Amino acid sequence: MPAEPVAPPATTDDGHGGRTVRRLVTVLALAAVLPALYLPNLKHDFFDLKIYMSAMDWWRAGNPLYDYVQPDRVQGELYFTYPPFSALLLWPFALFSVTATAWIFSILTVVAVVVTTRWLLDGVIARHHLPRMFTLTVAVLLVLAVESTRETITFGQINMLLVVLILADLLFAVPKARRWAGVGIGLATALKLFPGIFIVYLLACRRWRAAAVASATAAVATLLAAAVAPRDSWRFWTHELWATERVGRTDYTGNQSLFGLLSRITAPERPDRLLWLVLVAAIAAYGLWRAARAARAGDPLVGLTLTGLVGALISPITWTHHIYWFIPAVVVLADAALDSDPATPSGARRRRRLTVSAVAVSAIIVYGVVSFYDWGVALAPTDSPGEFLLRNVYVLLSLVLLATLPIRTRTEKLHQMDSLPG
Repeated sequence: MPAEPVAPPATTDDGHGGRTVRRLVTVLALAAVLPALYLPNLKHDFFDLKIYMSAMDWWRAGNPLYDYVQPDRVQGELYFTYPPFSALLLWPFALFSVTATAWIFSILTVVAVVVTTRWLLDGVIARHHLPRMFTLTVAVLLVLAVESTRETITFGQINMLLVVLILADLLFAVPKARRWAGVGIGLATALKLFPGIFIVYLLACRRWRAAAVASATAAVATLLAAAVAPRDSWRFWTHELWATERVGRTDYTGNQSLFGLLSRITAPERPDRLLWLVLVAAIAAYGLWRAARAARAGDPLVGLTLTGLVGALISPITWTHHIYWFIPAVVVLADAALDSDPATPSGARRRRRLTVSAVAVSAIIVYGVVSFYDWGVALAPTDSPGEFLLRNVYVLLSLVLLATLPIRTRTEKLHQMDSLPG
């Protein structure tokens, strides 16, 4: 009996073409959401950038830099508070119109987002064989959706410049023991004091040379500013640096530091400084210990992420646009989830837990704490559990991540580090 003809396998268009369509729809859907997320932030109207530019005009006219003051409905009187080296960087932009400078700052921030997101994801994409262009595009759109990025752009902040300098050092120069390791952190510290926590991290990791280079770079940049503006430099380092009231109200919800949380509990009174210092010491010791452990395990991404979260927690003032460090935390959680073996019960549970954590952190930092709420101007204490959670969600999330962010071993990270550019 002749064999019955076998029908050819059914063909479907849901192959390469179908995947391309789905990816395109995903990218377009994410891009379409961005305008709705940015709309509430447009009210900032480059407020911080305008302060910078007005302060530069004031300075160029021969006035003391740190005498410049601008009123604000929520914060009261706001001053120029950055170190003198930042003023040297900002001074040339005063030659342009505010509109032109806003465009320059926005474009540079977007470029920095693209570059740093690629740095964070290149190793993950290589290790897990993810579609490169699609993954990077989706990730960049998600980073642009995060509240800290939105506020950086719409306030006209320089945060992403600092992130580029720090990541370049800690992802490439320090792990590869480059001669210039530490220069980026040093420059970032001279521009804005917050990155100084990464010098402490280098010391905790016993990266003596990199810590010395970072310290020397910060010192040279500071001395350069002192040579150009000696009186303003003396005034900043002897007085203005210690006057935290110049930066704004510590109890304002946008201040997502530990001191901000305590201030919101005790408002209108100021919190107990001794209690705050004890908590700062405990958090810094624990967080930097875990960060140094991660570095020794060959996981510099976790190390720098934990250090950034420590810095955000212990600083007296940490505005929402300062907390970039949730973004690499999401990358770590997603990477660890993909590393988990779904074929075993424990691996499957771990993958589910880490995936849920990554999605939850992403949802929180996209929604944010100030974009969709007007917390008013009254000096009133937090008086309900729900309000406490909403007004301090970044502080609480930082504390949770400080304790739970997974540290990968050197063998798990070896291929990832080898696949990084540079």
